[in-house]
Amino acid sequence: MATQNNKTTETTPITPVLDVNKAENPILDITPEFDTEGFLAKYGKIIGYAFVALIIVGGIYIAYGYMQEGSDKEAQEAMFPAVYRLEKDDAKTALKGDGNNVKDGLEKIAKNYGGKAGNLANFYLGVAYMKESKFKEAISALQNFTTQDLLVQARALCLIGDAYMELNNYNEAVRYYLKSTDYKANKQFTPVYLMKLALAQEKANKLADALESYNRILEKYPQSTETVNAKKHRARVEALLGK
Repeated sequence: MATQNNKTTETTPITPVLDVNKAENPILDITPEFDTEGFLAKYGKIIGYAFVALIIVGGIYIAYGYMQEGSDKEAQEAMFPAVYRLEKDDAKTALKGDGNNVKDGLEKIAKNYGGKAGNLANFYLGVAYMKESKFKEAISALQNFTTQDLLVQARALCLIGDAYMELNNYNEAVRYYLKSTDYKANKQFTPVYLMKLALAQEKANKLADALESYNRILEKYPQSTETVNAKKHRARVEALLGK
């Protein structure tokens, strides 16, 4: 197990590199919680915030992989104390730093470093802004992040959708949720993205599209834990459409 170097007084555990193609991966086995029951009545703080912690975990193994490659070492050393604080729900320090244990915050790291580390800093920066309810800033940071990773890119797109939902911009939320569902679909996370997509489509008054998304969950992911809610909401939407 690698640790944060001795430049800081805190020790940062680093998650080992994971093979995303292995079914036994703990990241792949976790299904994020999503309160669909409360979403239509009060979707605000429910959106993705339990999901954010999982997103952070998803990004850590990428960062560790970059460090193992020996690239962007200086940026990585600067970033890990900030990420450690983010994991401890101290988003403010993660963003700004404290001049001590967290010398550079994510805002400074994302601005000053390029390459893989600077790119990854934008991902964490977006997560931190989400936790601080700075949704416009989160969108900007996450739009500057890109990866070919099986899981994390789709999560970043989904987070952008979450941010647009918080801003009551349902059409943009739909657009980014669609991107997340289409990016390297998998049975663990795609049904969750589809549920968010369907509910956003309802908010955007696109009931026929929402019905299609609910059907997609039921037809393509019948073993998903989202099927119970998908059936319930599909029946409701069918009634609204007079079917």
